[in-house]
Amino acid sequence: MNIQLTKPALSIRLCGPRGFCAGVDRAIQIVVLALKQYGAPVYVRHEIVHNRYVVEGLEAKGAVFVEELNEIPEEHRQQPVVFSAHGVPKSVPEDAQSRNLFYLDATCPLVSKVHKQAMRHQRLGRHVVLIGHAGHPEVIGTMGQLPEGTVSLVDTIADAEAYMPEDPDNLGYVTQTTLSVDDTAGVIAKLQERFPNLTAPAADSICYATTNRQEAVKEAAPGCDLFIVVGAPNSSNSKRLVEVALRAGAKRSLLVQRASELNWDEIGNIRTLGLSAGASAPEVIVDEIIAAFKERFAAEIELAITAEETENFLVNRELRSVPLTVEDMAWVNGRRPVGVADETIQ
Repeated sequence: MNIQLTKPALSIRLCGPRGFCAGVDRAIQIVVLALKQYGAPVYVRHEIVHNRYVVEGLEAKGAVFVEELNEIPEEHRQQPVVFSAHGVPKSVPEDAQSRNLFYLDATCPLVSKVHKQAMRHQRLGRHVVLIGHAGHPEVIGTMGQLPEGTVSLVDTIADAEAYMPEDPDNLGYVTQTTLSVDDTAGVIAKLQERFPNLTAPAADSICYATTNRQEAVKEAAPGCDLFIVVGAPNSSNSKRLVEVALRAGAKRSLLVQRASELNWDEIGNIRTLGLSAGASAPEVIVDEIIAAFKERFAAEIELAITAEETENFLVNRELRSVPLTVEDMAWVNGRRPVGVADETIQ
């Protein structure tokens, strides 16, 4: 007897925007272009972005990742060193200059904007309250723009309740760019309740990409049996997307780095899957996960698009004459031509 086995039906709600933001894309391009212009090795201080696939891919091309500048050998001091997208304290470029190193700063322009907002508060005599996660590289970089004792870190509403400044009437706040919009609003509201003269930054510190990805997840998550966020466990914005999905109505939500991490027994026979990716997660891994589900399910893609992103940040002046091709970035972006719609994903 011939028994036909059919795959169970699955609707995949694919979020847009998702994956690389303009700042992450720029940082990776800087390393790729530096390798083309100057040859290997190109040194990178800390992870260029929070994604192992990206780091390992750049290592395969000739990038060398170091934690501190003193790890760069004397014979390679003429090779470029790239600072990560998260930003660095002022002491790092000063250290590079003292060592006569040639450096390329890949700090996201939106992180640099927060640096400027914090420095403006301090220049105007305000004590700076930085809302962010202790130990995150972006927080370390932002605090490192200011003189010691002029900035205080507040993470949670409980921190905001407990915070006791020397001058409650002379405070200005900024935020880490990758926080949960809703959580941060709660922290700011508590600070404003306690300190009515608290001065906001000139523009919102949470970046457009963080906000856009969270809004798309909120749109897609209600009714999902499972919501998968592609991203690294040390990626703040990716972890926030997992939390946002659960709050918005997904029954379960997982942070996944590669399709090989999927536990099919735990996933079970779901009917609706939400899928997004953090701002440092490559599109090729999104494609990989879709392909893995299509092997086991009769999956149809349903788009959950809440915004169109057109931002493009220029790379460093030293690299602008170096051609960057689709093939140069295919290892992270895939080989679909720019502009090909998500509906064409097979």
